[in-house]
Order: sequence, then C-alpha cells, then structure tokens
Amino acid sequence: MFLEIVTAVVVGLWIMLPAYLPNSFAALLGGGRPIDGGKKLKDGRRILGDGKTWRGFFAGTFLGFLVGIIEIFLLKMGFNFFGIALPGFSATGIPDALDLSACVAILSLAVGALLGDMAFSFIKRRIGMPRGSSFPIVDQYDFLIGAFLLTMLTSWTWFFETLALWPLIAVLIITPVLHLGTNIIGYKLGIKNEPW
Repeated sequence: MFLEIVTAVVVGLWIMLPAYLPNSFAALLGGGRPIDGGKKLKDGRRILGDGKTWRGFFAGTFLGFLVGIIEIFLLKMGFNFFGIALPGFSATGIPDALDLSACVAILSLAVGALLGDMAFSFIKRRIGMPRGSSFPIVDQYDFLIGAFLLTMLTSWTWFFETLALWPLIAVLIITPVLHLGTNIIGYKLGIKNEPW
C-alpha cells in the first residue's frame, strides 16, 4: 500500500508540474502592462488588477511549457523516480513522445493554470476582495481547476488515461500544502506581498 501511495504522489506531481509552476514564474517575472489595461467594470472595480500582467502571463506560459518539454527530454534519457515509471504527455501513450498532442497537453496545463488564477481574481474583484486578500480553499485550487478544465477540453483522452484516480487524489491533497509552501517562500524572498 505504501508503494502505491508513493507512486500516486510521484506520478501526480510529475504530470502537474507544467501547471504548478506557471503562476510562480508569472509572479517572479511579471510586471509591466496589466492584462485588463487598468479598466474597470460598471461596479467601479478593476477587471483583474495590476497583479495580472501580459509579461507574467507569457513568461508563465513559456516556462510551464518548457518544464513539460524538459520532462519529455528526461524520459527520453531513461529517467525514472527510484524505479517509478513516469508518464509522458502524448496521446499515443508513449512516455517520451514529443508530438502535437504532447505539446497541446503541456500548453493546456500551463495556460489553464494561469487562466484559472485569472478567473478567480476576476471573481474576487467582483465580490469586493482587495488584491492579495486571502480566499481560503479557492486560492489553493483556482489554478488547478483552470488547468484541469482546459486540459480536459483539449486532451480529454490523455488526461483521463494519465491522471488516474489515485494520482488525482494525491494531487488534490498535496496541492494546498505545496501552494502554501511556495507562497511562504515567495513571501520570504520578497516576491509576494502576502504569505498565502
């Protein structure tokens, strides 16, 4: 049973790396022109706010995609995690295949994570929550919801064949812990203004 749990955690984390990292990269490398152009809706509140910028979006997308390509390269080199076979991103089921379906799945994870975060920023603005305020549970899962939804739309078969029940459960349990941990590190490094 212990080995099955470890395998589920490792496989889940491996699959989700292109979704886990884009928002951190966007925060680290962002700045510049906000995506909403500073515009407000009729409620007088910003659409997204200054924290969502084009530079951050493109940097997060590119680096999330690059992480997935590096994972495929590692698989081509025979990489495994202490004997645990790791999946790839191709709909062919060949772990080290770098084809259009793999690129689409990786991009969907990265872009979906950023869009999920933006969607919930939009919701936070609508309910009057200031930028950086804590929105428990939602803050930990917004990017994951976006990544799941977009990847299900573009790579349905790969998503459900690769992210089986136990890796999915592992991802759902581990994500809040990882999210909080990376945010605390970002806060300590001065990258984030708040530790959540």
